[in-house]
Amino acid sequence: MLMVAVAWHMYDLTSSAWDLGLVGLFQFVPALLFALPAGHVVDRFHRGRIFALCVFVQAMVAVLLVCSLEWHFASRGLILAISVLLGMTRAFQMPAQQALTPTLVPQHLLPRAVALSSGSVQLAIIAGPALGGIIYAQGPVSVYLTAGAMLLLAALLSLFVHYPHRASTQAATLRHLLAGLVFVWRHKVLLGATSLDMFAVLLGGATALLPIYARDILHVGPEGLGVLRAAPAVGALLMSLALTRWPLERRVGPKLLMAVAVFGLATVAFGLSQSFWLSVMALAVTGAADNISVVVRLTVMQLETPDEMRGRVAAVNSIFIGASNQLGEFESGSVAALWGPEFSVISGGVGTVMVAALWLRLFPGLARRDHLRAAGS
Repeated sequence: MLMVAVAWHMYDLTSSAWDLGLVGLFQFVPALLFALPAGHVVDRFHRGRIFALCVFVQAMVAVLLVCSLEWHFASRGLILAISVLLGMTRAFQMPAQQALTPTLVPQHLLPRAVALSSGSVQLAIIAGPALGGIIYAQGPVSVYLTAGAMLLLAALLSLFVHYPHRASTQAATLRHLLAGLVFVWRHKVLLGATSLDMFAVLLGGATALLPIYARDILHVGPEGLGVLRAAPAVGALLMSLALTRWPLERRVGPKLLMAVAVFGLATVAFGLSQSFWLSVMALAVTGAADNISVVVRLTVMQLETPDEMRGRVAAVNSIFIGASNQLGEFESGSVAALWGPEFSVISGGVGTVMVAALWLRLFPGLARRDHLRAAGS
């Protein structure tokens, strides 16, 4: 809800695709810079409390945006500064959240737990943008107040999450800070799955351009923007429910590559569409395909990473995710500013299909991977 309001707010202020891209870039750079130190912090301190603090900071961002509108100091510069703060916060939030999950469930239930966790997040993503778009029609202050209150509640509830915390005793040396990066580099299947997801969303993500599509191409306003933002989450939720009931057990590598190719083709369909509901359906397919990638990547990562390193490995994963999401938004916005939003989306979808084909050759171990857990591990 907060992010859909910030994106529409920026486009209302500047009407610039370039500025929409900058919002993503200004989140990505600090997230990249703080990712490795954040991984070490997550392995040293209580992950649930780190997560709660990050959510609380986001609640304060919503309060600041309310004040900026009430006291008339909202500006392009303020939104970009807030984007930097959000990027710093998420550098700590994402590895804390990912490293927390395997400490809460038995290992044999982890694939289902990852799918269930992903499904619950997608359910929130469906409701958030949809409600955010509707509430934004009454004014951005209403959205920021609602989001701030719910973020405060989330921070409070997170404090009640408990697990047997075993702090890492390793010092914050450069070698230990880079340990997660070295671990991913040496595990080629994990490197292939993570980098595949990064390049797919980097090229094929059209999220940053949805305000342009909603206002200038599909002509559906902020209410339609909320539906468009929610559509990938609907597809992802349905896929999460399917994977919770029927978890991936065989031929996970080929299924992952096929899902990324489908993601790219659906992105092309969205870029070509002039129909609102066809666009919604195409985005839903991208969400379903992307969810397969998310579940495979996170499950393999959690199953093959020692608990004392999960924070640092999750931090490396957050770099890849940040590159695909925030840097992808910058890429989409800059290409749209030069050659138009349709070209940006269509070319990105074609590039995603090409990446899936290339990874088939570059990471044969991933392409041949049968089970989520490697034999003998």
